[in-house]
Amino acid sequence: MFKKILIANRGEIACRVIRTAKKMGIATVAVYSDADARSPHVEMADEAVHIGPAPAADSYLLADKIIAACKATGADAVHPGYGFLSERESFARALADNDIAFIGPPPEAIAAMGDKIESKKLALKAGVSVVPGHVGEIDDTEHAVRIAGEIGYPVMMKASAGGGGKGMRLAWSEQDVREGFEATKREGLASFGDDRVFIEKFIEQPRHIEIQLIGDQHGSIVYLGERECSIQRRHQKVVEEAPSPFVDPAMRKAMGEQAVALAAAVGYYSAGTVELIVGADKSFYFLEMNTRLQVEHPVTEEITGIDLVEQMIRVAAGEKLPFTQDDIVLDGWAIEARVYAEDPYRGFLPSTGRLVRYDPPEEERDDSRVIRVDDGVREGLEVSMFYDPMIAKLITWAPTREAAIDAQIGALDRFELGGLGNNVDFLSALMQHPRFRVGNITTNFIAEEYPDGFEGAPASADLKRGLAAIAAFAATAYADRARLVDGQINGPLPPPSDWQVRLGDRDYDVALDGDDLTVDGAPLRLEAIYAPGDRAILADIDGEEIVVRIANHRTGFELTTRGASHFARVLPAHAAPLAKHMIEKIPPDLSKFLLCPMPGLLVQLHVGEGDAVEPGQPLAVVEAMKMENILRAQKAGTVKSVNAAAGDSLAVDAVILELE
Repeated sequence: MFKKILIANRGEIACRVIRTAKKMGIATVAVYSDADARSPHVEMADEAVHIGPAPAADSYLLADKIIAACKATGADAVHPGYGFLSERESFARALADNDIAFIGPPPEAIAAMGDKIESKKLALKAGVSVVPGHVGEIDDTEHAVRIAGEIGYPVMMKASAGGGGKGMRLAWSEQDVREGFEATKREGLASFGDDRVFIEKFIEQPRHIEIQLIGDQHGSIVYLGERECSIQRRHQKVVEEAPSPFVDPAMRKAMGEQAVALAAAVGYYSAGTVELIVGADKSFYFLEMNTRLQVEHPVTEEITGIDLVEQMIRVAAGEKLPFTQDDIVLDGWAIEARVYAEDPYRGFLPSTGRLVRYDPPEEERDDSRVIRVDDGVREGLEVSMFYDPMIAKLITWAPTREAAIDAQIGALDRFELGGLGNNVDFLSALMQHPRFRVGNITTNFIAEEYPDGFEGAPASADLKRGLAAIAAFAATAYADRARLVDGQINGPLPPPSDWQVRLGDRDYDVALDGDDLTVDGAPLRLEAIYAPGDRAILADIDGEEIVVRIANHRTGFELTTRGASHFARVLPAHAAPLAKHMIEKIPPDLSKFLLCPMPGLLVQLHVGEGDAVEPGQPLAVVEAMKMENILRAQKAGTVKSVNAAAGDSLAVDAVILELE
């Protein structure tokens, strides 16, 4: 067994590998860039080596720096995690040339399966069904347009070396190909150092299902069931679960055996994943093979009881798998939700900045449920523009799918994040969505169910009544505290017992009389503990337990729970009628400005001063989190002034240009 492992990665996956290595009694070495000097993975490891500036191209993607760190610390093996160098054949070979073990598959398998174009050719030779498309390199935009026309729209343009949702564009028309082909090439080159693109038919109403494999160096390959990853946004997975609610045992066996045969054809060992596109008729097509550990591996671990990182380490050290296919039993249901630094209320735009508040739910593990948080951040650190925007992964397990979903909802209510936009509310809304709860999902789910963006999960009438009661309860606590102030001219006043609470466009009359509470005259049982300054209330409303995050405002409270934030204006009942006399502040008209929707780099500016523009016309391209975003005109007009140039780094809401 290895004496010391270097983790050539950062963030939550580096922490994840370190935890297992420590459990196995193996020393660990972390590497870090300037941006990660204070990150948790650096503190968790036994040793840490600085490898360069913040950009990944100057640090985590430099194989020679990783190898130098191994030699300096005496590390005899490297775990690459996912992303960065994890699927670089050249990196695996360079480690072997320096007598350092690579905790992953052989270089030949990485080369065969890591290239999307070559892997499809191999799959075709092996008799595996693949999605119809052009398996080969594409010369230029005109070539791409011709191929797309031959295949038939819609088509998907993909960077050959792509992954993680980067370097992918869906094209419904020739115009989409012309606008997106070069951007796809640029994203592939920027993120993976490879600008080759291929095009394939896009299967409508598809499911994304993948088979987890683990193999040893002695010829044994086992599949560990499937994961469903159909809940995606911009081809980036958001929620994963195992097993899939769509897959039956016969289908699981067919997919698993085909995945094993494909892996065996390239001499595969270590952990790997065969990704499949599945049609409504349960037909499935090979999409790609990821020759590394997947972000969503924890859901497979929870239903099989197998530590995949431990098995990767043991396989790399030459050990045989301690189980066979017959030993694999799937127990219960597991769901993983990815907590991203993005603002769902602003079109899911990337969000960067300091984590002013970070308080994840407490971990639990017993026979009835598991709550697990895999993260690599802590309060006070920055979520940088240089790396993936994922903050943490929330994993829940329960004996049934419904119970695992409910555990997610409860845990998300307890997840406190502050200082930057995050998708916790959106994840909770997904878990509550009736269509998701019955398992009727496809990769189009988010686009179909939230076509106009996300405005928070809808709240039931009972929940709104409960929130009104909580707001009045909290206001009473503040009024009670005010009575303790010394030197009041007329002496301390008793707190109001009657309140008017406005939620949205609805007013609720809340009356507190000792232990009795009514909302609009109807009794409601509320049990809660709250003191001014508390950030959350654990309450029992008519027998249902709920966690509500609460923030104090001048005229009330912001209450966040069950996937939405609600502003509750709270006024004493005798003062509430006077509120209608307050003058409403009208927000300024910003429609004539093109504002930068997120911090990022202005890559292209398509118009200049004096140019006429039409609605929907591309005006600028902003890159953030290594993704290019096209900003389009919302209305017709003429460019009055231009305030930024290509190459500028822009802050959120920076004015790019003004129309007249």
